[in-house]
Amino acid sequence: MFQLNISPELSAACPGYHVAAVYAEVQNTPFSDGLWQEIDAFTQELRATGTTDSIKQQPAISATREVYRRLGKDPSRYRPSAEALRRRLLRGLELYRIDTLVDLINLVSLRTGYSIGGFDADKIQGTALELGVGRAGEPFEGIGRGPLNIEGLPVWRDAQGGIGTPTSDHERTKMDLGTRHILALINGYDNNEQRLREAAEMTREVLERYAAASKATICMIPKRN
Repeated sequence: MFQLNISPELSAACPGYHVAAVYAEVQNTPFSDGLWQEIDAFTQELRATGTTDSIKQQPAISATREVYRRLGKDPSRYRPSAEALRRRLLRGLELYRIDTLVDLINLVSLRTGYSIGGFDADKIQGTALELGVGRAGEPFEGIGRGPLNIEGLPVWRDAQGGIGTPTSDHERTKMDLGTRHILALINGYDNNEQRLREAAEMTREVLERYAAASKATICMIPKRN
């Protein structure tokens, strides 16, 4: 597991911030039928009951949007990934089928409203990660998005630079079919440790069910005294 630090700048914008880290050895596959049955079931439920207003009111999504505003970022232009996924489904579009690890992270994000960074842990540089705030002109290659303006976005950085924001993760540390170790960072801007822990347990469960996860560990930061 990596050492996780939260910068004073981010703590000031979100004093109740918690992160749940899930680390595991995994076996990735191109597709999982059982996983997509769960995704399809959620899609049907969301389309039957959800609205664009209800998406913004979901606690984890609403809290992430509020932190964006505090940091000077427009959440309607740079949407948190959990919100973007739900909006895509409500527009009648299907989720992209990437691979099992990416797809299961998307499922947990859809269910919980948390924006989750899913990283190939072997591509992370160094032994520590810090959550800070994106700087003007800071380079960041969003997955499938190209250069992304991360000024004012919360950003996880390793020894080389930014690897993840609630809007998009970086191409450099993305998961692929060769991924053998996953680090999932569940960003809890809603100051609800219990709900965040439940999301972490859900992540571990689907990793074990669909990605043959072993040695899965969960770490909550800050730790309770």
